[in-house]
Amino acid sequence: MNTRSLRSIYQLKVTLKNFRPPIWRRFLLSSTTNLGEMHHVLQIVMGWANAHLHEFVKENERYGEPEIEFPLDIHDETEFRLDQILKQEKEKLIYNYDFGDDWQHEILLEKVLPFKHDAVLPICIKGKRACPPEDVGGAVGYAMFLEAVSDSLHPEYAAMREWANGNFDSAFFDLDAVNNLLHEYCGRKR
Repeated sequence: MNTRSLRSIYQLKVTLKNFRPPIWRRFLLSSTTNLGEMHHVLQIVMGWANAHLHEFVKENERYGEPEIEFPLDIHDETEFRLDQILKQEKEKLIYNYDFGDDWQHEILLEKVLPFKHDAVLPICIKGKRACPPEDVGGAVGYAMFLEAVSDSLHPEYAAMREWANGNFDSAFFDLDAVNNLLHEYCGRKR
């Protein structure tokens, strides 16, 4: 008899779309995590500040935080677990964050692993490049920002560096800092 575990560990890769070189993170999460919790994990691993609206999209179905004043065709993200949306390896889900800057992320289910009760989840296992700063103006604004902060003769160099709290390194990703934030988040939600 072939049985399936009630829980698995999902290895996911989230990639910020339309960037070369790519900005991405690989992380492990329980398959029973609901999409609302996944939103918070994505905010942490990508380096966002949870300051804007968001949604998940899979095959024309939308999931997010429903607003009573603005009823939309959107499912309540807290009522759907990850394993109800992504059922097998190589399936994808889109995560949109900040509809003004229009950050589109592709989430790929890379592997379904056996659940281990002693596993520390969620955990980020790898990533590349810094996430753009909040409210930078989307992909075009980010390109202009990078141009300004990389050239000390640029007329907006000082203002952009101050706006970004000093130093900004687009190639830098701090795995330990991300995992510390994930650990804090998990401690608060229990």
